Amino acid sequence: MTTTPGLHHVTAIGGDPERNAGFYVDTLGLRLVKRTVNHDDTDTYHLYYGDGVGTPGTNVTFFPWTDTGRRGEFGAGQTQFTAFSVPESSYDYWRDRLESRSVRYSEHERFSQPVLQFADPDGIGPELVFHDGERPGEPWMEGPVPMEHQIRGFYGVTLAVSGAAPTAEILELVGFDRVDSEGDRTRYDTGADRLGTVVDLVETSLPRGQMGVGTVHHVAFEVATDEQEALRDELREAGLNATDPIDRKYFTAIYAREPGGVLFEFATPEPGFTVDEDPESLGERLTLPEWLEDERAEIEAALPAFEWDPDRERAPTATED
Repeated sequence: MTTTPGLHHVTAIGGDPERNAGFYVDTLGLRLVKRTVNHDDTDTYHLYYGDGVGTPGTNVTFFPWTDTGRRGEFGAGQTQFTAFSVPESSYDYWRDRLESRSVRYSEHERFSQPVLQFADPDGIGPELVFHDGERPGEPWMEGPVPMEHQIRGFYGVTLAVSGAAPTAEILELVGFDRVDSEGDRTRYDTGADRLGTVVDLVETSLPRGQMGVGTVHHVAFEVATDEQEALRDELREAGLNATDPIDRKYFTAIYAREPGGVLFEFATPEPGFTVDEDPESLGERLTLPEWLEDERAEIEAALPAFEWDPDRERAPTATED
């Protein structure tokens, strides 16, 4: 059986790209590590935010839909929350930081861990989970959040489905084990020695969700490059319509929609974001895969305005000098 150690990235649909970057960089302190385009819709940006070098397991990514602006509707078959890992000692820092930016939040305890829950400007639901854990990659030394308080990467995701059992079967197929339950929430974990190993399932009576601004497009799990095709075959044997591997320039991906309706991706850790940019200049320019370079002029003309200076001055937070 081919297994995943955990999350690779999570991709959502946002609205205005400058507002999106303002929230995920200036408020949450993630680095814009790659600005490229949706390979399947080159009129749309694909923006990646992660740690200092975009380590797999730290990246939340966005397709900003500015032309249609079609709002999504949350429902069954969608990701309800994307949870990030932060140090347990940083709780007061993050509560003050959110308040200083007028971000409304709610406080929870889940499986004995403190959680801050809020929404981004488009209504997508990030969470901060406070716990002990090791950073999987590298800090962003020039970021707006002090290194000791930075988001370290993913903690996990919460998937809302009409019936949990079929989704649970696929999770177990790819290496997740049921480890706990609390209320209507059932937790699955790969048990790998890294962050981003958790998937929580909750059942909902809502109708199937509608994709659009404010919803998560897909959840990507990491798979070793030399095991990807074997995993594709196992997913097909389980009855899923898994794609062949697709070259996404920074990783290779296969896709399959699980029985509950959530689109799963299984992406390789290589070659990574430094294949076409130096680490110190990640995210500073529009990068395109070589098969789209001949169309650069047309692509740039069709993209919405996105004037983003990663080195601009930022307003200090309530806890910064």
